[in-house]
Amino acid sequence: MSRHKQFPTEHLKTYPLSTRKSKVGVQSFARPLSGDSLSSFKAGLPDILAGRDIRLLAEKILKARDRGRAIICGFGGHVVKVGLAPVLIQLCDAGLVTALATNGSGMIHDFEIAWCGATSEDVEEELKSGSFGMAHETGELLNRAINKGAQEGKGLGESIGAFLNESTLAHPEFSLLLQAYQRSIPFTVHSAFGTDIIHVHPAACGEALGKGSQTDFRIFVQQVSELNDGGVYLNLGSAVILPEVFLKAVSLVRNSGLPLADFTTANLDFIQHYRPMQNVVRRPVAGCGTGIALTGHHELLVPLLAAFLLEP
Repeated sequence: MSRHKQFPTEHLKTYPLSTRKSKVGVQSFARPLSGDSLSSFKAGLPDILAGRDIRLLAEKILKARDRGRAIICGFGGHVVKVGLAPVLIQLCDAGLVTALATNGSGMIHDFEIAWCGATSEDVEEELKSGSFGMAHETGELLNRAINKGAQEGKGLGESIGAFLNESTLAHPEFSLLLQAYQRSIPFTVHSAFGTDIIHVHPAACGEALGKGSQTDFRIFVQQVSELNDGGVYLNLGSAVILPEVFLKAVSLVRNSGLPLADFTTANLDFIQHYRPMQNVVRRPVAGCGTGIALTGHHELLVPLLAAFLLEP
């Protein structure tokens, strides 16, 4: 026996388990796969936590399309590198993405895939010799397109899309920049100077990059203003740049006196970083919308979301 006094439990009040309000019930459980169809797989996912959230997100996107509201997809370079451009292009064609936005990395990887069908160099190996980021076509042609577009008052996305549209490419069908340009879908690029390999090349012009980025920011803000009353903003894999840009866009819209409420934001990534959670999922929709966080690898999660959207 312990020498210390113990709290008595003989008079503990209990109740029947069946009367308790529980968070999980068997009606929400997963179901065994019947057959080999994707529909069967989706229907069998549990309606709990992420299983419920992905259904909710798909529902919000489908409603946004039906109501003609903006559906903006912001993404980082990793999304391009893992081969998801065809999925995003399909969503654009289905009216399930109405605007695209990326950082400098996404722009570069998209260009290289269109130009030669390959991207993503071995940074550690190339850095040893100073060869990292020194591909001639990437630095020369992208800067040329950006410089020309700035003179014409175009943003970075439209400038590169126009250049690709006039070029002979190895894989034009896989370029989001080109496909968006050909479909007149707004595609904005948000570049922080010094972060991208094209900034080290002789053809880089800070004035042109800044002007193009500013134009794209204002195009992006216009798209964000159209999220009001039912739109959806997706952040796919951008941990810093796009969450910061999105937060400023939300502030600018509201500062201008325009309504921006009752919309949905979602962050899809394999790690839930601070800025996407705060600047995308929480702050913009606090008290006036829905924020969703789905954790998983892009190469699995994005096609799964597309499956819910294209075969609801």
